[in-house]
Amino acid sequence: MRALWLTDVHLNFPGRRALDGFFASLAGQEADCVLLGGDVGEAPDVVPFLRRFEAELDVPVYFVLGNHYFYRGSIREVRERVRRLARGSPRLFWLNAEEVVPLTPTTALVGHDSWADGRLGDFEGSPVELNDFFLIDELYLIPKADRLAKMQQLAEEAAEHFRRVLPRALQDHREVLVLTHVPPFREATWHRGKVSDPDWLPFFSSKVVGDVLRSVMERHPDRSLTVLCGHTHSAGECRILPNLRVLTGRAEYGSPRVERVLELP
Repeated sequence: MRALWLTDVHLNFPGRRALDGFFASLAGQEADCVLLGGDVGEAPDVVPFLRRFEAELDVPVYFVLGNHYFYRGSIREVRERVRRLARGSPRLFWLNAEEVVPLTPTTALVGHDSWADGRLGDFEGSPVELNDFFLIDELYLIPKADRLAKMQQLAEEAAEHFRRVLPRALQDHREVLVLTHVPPFREATWHRGKVSDPDWLPFFSSKVVGDVLRSVMERHPDRSLTVLCGHTHSAGECRILPNLRVLTGRAEYGSPRVERVLELP
């Protein structure tokens, strides 16, 4: 199986001509499926962009949401719109709402949006103020302690999802792909060739998700897990365990691209 992995393409930045060229290039890849790792657009245009993927590509599109999806909107409301869209589509699959997706006889896919949980780095001392805290309804100008509580609630939703579905995927598949938006390990928070510093780590990592992935894979040494994530806009690869590696995708506003073509056994 030939899978196209994309992340952080931010299609609200390129002009119409660039968008047309981007989708034409995807169609020319002759893929069997697309893995879309978050941040395609923002709340007002998330459904139109997902519909365009469905219209332009005659293959399944497995996707998770990123934080930008909720800009100028609400997490609850965007998720509900996306849920309705995926339910009515034969080719769009929001992985939060899916269980184990068999891609080949030996490879399965699981995924969840995830969220940075503030558990790594120096959340209390960090001066970082993301656009999330001004453009997402649930995070808009709330006290720092409440902000952290909300971030951790969202991250724990993802951790619980992986705690439930990953062991099931490993029962019947030798290899599993995890598609998510936020890097689940410190080592995967690449930014300009280095791991993110303590000011940015709280907002670039989901420790609770990483803890679940590590724990599950330690109990399955004969299985292999590859995590596909993004969010930091810088590319890198790290190995957490002999059977657990993480690929972090790059991104550049206005220049959407395929991050990697995966040939799945």
